[in-house]
Amino acid sequence: MTDQPQPVRVRFAPSPTGKLHIGGARTAIYNWAFARAHGGAFILRIEDTDPERSTEENTQIILRALRWLGLDWDEGPGVEGTCGPYFQTQRTATYEAALAQLKESGWAYPCFCTKEELDAKRAAAEAAEGGYAGYDGTCRAIASDEAAARIAAGEPHVWRLKVPADHGPVTFHDAVYGAMEFPIDVMDDMILQRTDGTFTYNFCVVCDDAGMGITHVIRGDDHLSNTPRQVLVYEALGAKVPEFAHLSMILGPDGKKLSKRHGATNVEEYRDRGYLSDALVNYLALLGWSLDGETTIISRDELCRSFSLDRISKKHSIFDEAKLNWMDGAYLRELAPADWVALAKPWLAQAAIDGAQAPAGVTVVPTLTKDEQKAAEAVTRALPDGDTPEQWEAALAAVDARTGFYEAVHPLIIERLERLDQIPAKLAFLFWGPNVVLDEKSRDKVLLKEGARADEALAICRAVLADEALPWDAEVLQEECRARGEAAELKPKLLFQPLRVAVCGNMVSPPLLESIVLMDRADVLARIDSVATESFGAGAL
Repeated sequence: MTDQPQPVRVRFAPSPTGKLHIGGARTAIYNWAFARAHGGAFILRIEDTDPERSTEENTQIILRALRWLGLDWDEGPGVEGTCGPYFQTQRTATYEAALAQLKESGWAYPCFCTKEELDAKRAAAEAAEGGYAGYDGTCRAIASDEAAARIAAGEPHVWRLKVPADHGPVTFHDAVYGAMEFPIDVMDDMILQRTDGTFTYNFCVVCDDAGMGITHVIRGDDHLSNTPRQVLVYEALGAKVPEFAHLSMILGPDGKKLSKRHGATNVEEYRDRGYLSDALVNYLALLGWSLDGETTIISRDELCRSFSLDRISKKHSIFDEAKLNWMDGAYLRELAPADWVALAKPWLAQAAIDGAQAPAGVTVVPTLTKDEQKAAEAVTRALPDGDTPEQWEAALAAVDARTGFYEAVHPLIIERLERLDQIPAKLAFLFWGPNVVLDEKSRDKVLLKEGARADEALAICRAVLADEALPWDAEVLQEECRARGEAAELKPKLLFQPLRVAVCGNMVSPPLLESIVLMDRADVLARIDSVATESFGAGAL
């Protein structure tokens, strides 16, 4: 009879000392996808033992980010299982029991060396040839009765792991890096419990993973140096060593560790900038893993069917926001109009608010540089937490009341979108009413350019748009404008570009006539008249 393979159990164990970083999100995605691919369990454990930096607020931010990413956990906060509790601060009893086991088996011993003594030994060792090689084992040889008496007398002490003198190299298998081997002489007797009674990370994490039956530890390669020490703790506890998979780092375009200088670094920043969670999960999954080396769009279902550790690369990955933008745009284009409206609701509401705030008449504004435009688009447009201002309530209610209108907007803008937060800048013109915010460069290049005949073009188009005998239909209006333009020997570009600037404020906009028929006829005519007066003088048309 052969042993049945142990069901896969993996964990994601963030520290609530800040928001969920992109690197941590990728680690969570890999654990989640691996569990789903093998019909296993994905466990969420909060390592909240840093009393100064761990906060309940950060915990909730991490949980919220994971939920937005769609990474549902099988055990953890809010989903109780048989291996809880799932906060390290609530697991002290398990660490005390494990330490008691190591004391009983002789794997742990008390160390009475003071900080000053250890600092002096370190300084002397670093000054000598060869440098510091770790704790020298001064207290290993203290007799048990002497140690007990000193402890009973209240002498400060720590508890250390007693690494066997005859232990060979520490070996383990890593699914990414293969067979790993560390010489035992660099593994000093690490501290398990500090003088103040708290337990060290390398001890706690092994106790937790062993107690929760974790079969695979998938984490960043910054933990690779911790692994041999943890293997020794597994051996001391008599627990099975899990399979390890250490993930390479995510770097910025400059090849340095991803940080704020490269832009957004935490998950909620990407949510608030209007990225779709499906796109972000897809993109992060491909930073270090591939399905076949070619496929770029991978659904959640496919990821959960196909994810495997053998496809993880050792190479560091480069976070390229341009590629993420492309991928997000691809996901946006797959949305049905109704689904797009539902997801885009906060940004559609913002477009209406921005449009309604346009100054009366014609306002000429300087053209934004590319960097300025990028900064403007990066402004958070997500609905704020808590009570919403009346303006927001009204704008959001208007989206709900006019879903047909916004679904008609969808085909006009969807090919031009990479992120939802680009919507306000692209659609605010629909809500200006009779007013116009005129881009300075577009005005100068199109309306005021010598010989462009922009005044003639506007007069022709205005006459068509004012003709109530014509249906308010994009195709009909466009063909009539085109016909009258040809009669006046105006090419389509010279005919329609002035109209675009006069109505939309810019040389770049969604399809022109299709946008115009979504607006009120009187407002469109008022815009043309105002812009013509501002550009060519009173009575120009």
